[in-house]
Amino acid sequence: MSGRETLVVAQGTFDIIHPGHVHYLEEAAAMGDELVVIIARRANVDHKQSPILPGSQRRDVVAALAAVDRAILGHETDIFRPIETLDPDIIVLGHDQHHDEAAIESALAARGIDCAVERASACKPATGELFSTGQIIDRILSRRG
Repeated sequence: MSGRETLVVAQGTFDIIHPGHVHYLEEAAAMGDELVVIIARRANVDHKQSPILPGSQRRDVVAALAAVDRAILGHETDIFRPIETLDPDIIVLGHDQHHDEAAIESALAARGIDCAVERASACKPATGELFSTGQIIDRILSRRG
């Protein structure tokens, strides 16, 4: 054993923090000794609507969560650059994130990055709870829009 602690990386947009995010990050933190969360830059969010909150604000809110040791903003043009710098042991994806594990593993191997890719479990919301930023925004608009 090298004596190195297990470094876990989680990533996401984290536009409006909700219980699903907390579940994801707590589960990711439990997989290792240190959890670093990479906050997606607005320019890199192309699979859904652009975040409402600025990146620095999203980073600061995520960093304030007990499960998170450190939160950083992702690279503006190369989403794998922070991974190269951090050299994690495990990357944990959210249960519903759009990422393809095989594609990520291939990109990591091409860059010489040796780490496991895991997917967090789903968390079932109780009646009335919303575990989606989109659902939260829709409810706000329906009630106040």
